Amino acid sequence: MQQVLAFGVLLRKWRVRRRMTQMDLAIAADSSTRHLSCLETGRSRASREMVLRLCEHLAIPLRDRNTLFLAAGFAPAYQERSVNELATARAAIERIVQAHSPYPAYALDRHWNVVFSNGALPQLYEGCSPELLRRPICAVRLLLHPLGMGSRIVNYHEWRGHTVSVLQLQIQIRPEPSIEALLAEISSYPAPSGSRMPAMADAPISFAMPLQIATRLGVVSFLSTTTVFGTPTDVTLSELAMEMLFPADDATVGVVQAIVAENSEQPSQDAYFVHAG
Repeated sequence: MQQVLAFGVLLRKWRVRRRMTQMDLAIAADSSTRHLSCLETGRSRASREMVLRLCEHLAIPLRDRNTLFLAAGFAPAYQERSVNELATARAAIERIVQAHSPYPAYALDRHWNVVFSNGALPQLYEGCSPELLRRPICAVRLLLHPLGMGSRIVNYHEWRGHTVSVLQLQIQIRPEPSIEALLAEISSYPAPSGSRMPAMADAPISFAMPLQIATRLGVVSFLSTTTVFGTPTDVTLSELAMEMLFPADDATVGVVQAIVAENSEQPSQDAYFVHAG
């Protein structure tokens, strides 16, 4: 069983991580620098209301807020249930994801594992190792691994750089060994044969970086958006994100139409990772 650190130690770690001085946090939490100092050194005990205020102003994830409540001598404030137990939220996720067809959409947990998918465009995953398509399916690994989609990502260097930045930010917000290991793993992948680092002069002026994937029916270019639930009170729900891909150009719309037409002419295929059920 993992030992819970003292409340004051945890509080100071989060304050330093958020780059706030004791005065900054004391003013934000409507407290005093002296009281905050006493909390961090263990000379004073925080009330439940104070723990909640500090967590809010430090933007601490719900999972870690529970740890702080326990360290302060209180019961956890937030439940952690499986997705299957969150019937209303699960139904909403499924409706959103399915409504996005024929374009890909996924719900991902904090480890980047696919929880739900609409199974759109199975041609995107042709040639991927069956091992990478076994549950739990890590979307980051499937996309960048040489035996996954990595060899067909046209803008591999740019997309991996983007992914590295996202993972680094996630670690900064909430350090986690599994995400640090995933970051190290994808950083070690060899770039696809023939790929090159783009020069700054070659970079197109765009409002967002597209994900470009070569398929046997043509190259598709997608823009990605992320949707999360507002004001969640469940740990699991707070860590879910919905990723939806939109066509970045008319050529992609045409390729997707060709893929959909091909699928409609073939026997029903096994949709990839529809849900983790």
